Amino acid sequence: MGKDTTQKTLADYLSLPEGARVELINGVFYDMAAPTVIHQVIAHQVGHMLGTYVDQNGGDCIVLNAPTDVQLFADDKTMVQPDVLVVCDRKRLTRERLVGQPDLAIEVVSESNWMTDVHIKKKLYFEAGVREYWILFPKEKKIQVYDFESGADVVPKEYSFQDKVPVGIWGGKCCIDFQQIYEKYCFLEKEK
Repeated sequence: MGKDTTQKTLADYLSLPEGARVELINGVFYDMAAPTVIHQVIAHQVGHMLGTYVDQNGGDCIVLNAPTDVQLFADDKTMVQPDVLVVCDRKRLTRERLVGQPDLAIEVVSESNWMTDVHIKKKLYFEAGVREYWILFPKEKKIQVYDFESGADVVPKEYSFQDKVPVGIWGGKCCIDFQQIYEKYCFLEKEK
């Protein structure tokens, strides 16, 4: 992962060529590699399951997948693209992006971005007021769930890809079945 450490702004971000895979975090560009097929299957399936729950239960929440720009602090120094996000306050959405924090942010970790997702973004999401943050580790087949409404020192709940993970922002009424997701891509792990 490349990192350009000269201070950048939202104007610099918006002037990038269309399709550039970059996030702006505290005025610094972080390059993002193209996601793998496994990464995409996981993100799509999680987003689909969340969206199905919203469709079946009504409400104002919107489920979005990357690449969706999130102007996390509504400032000109940070623009991220979580793999999956849930927004329940539609006033924060514009035609171009989410201005402010999502209620739920989910990142699928790859070798090129694990430091950003596990450390940098976790801190950012907490500071921005994200209610819940999931970090998915496909290689290790584990999920860490942070309930940020509990405070800064929250210890994540850990799950495996054999579990049904409850969505805290909805009181656990929705569960994401990771065994079902794993079955969609497990054939790819047999490749050499």
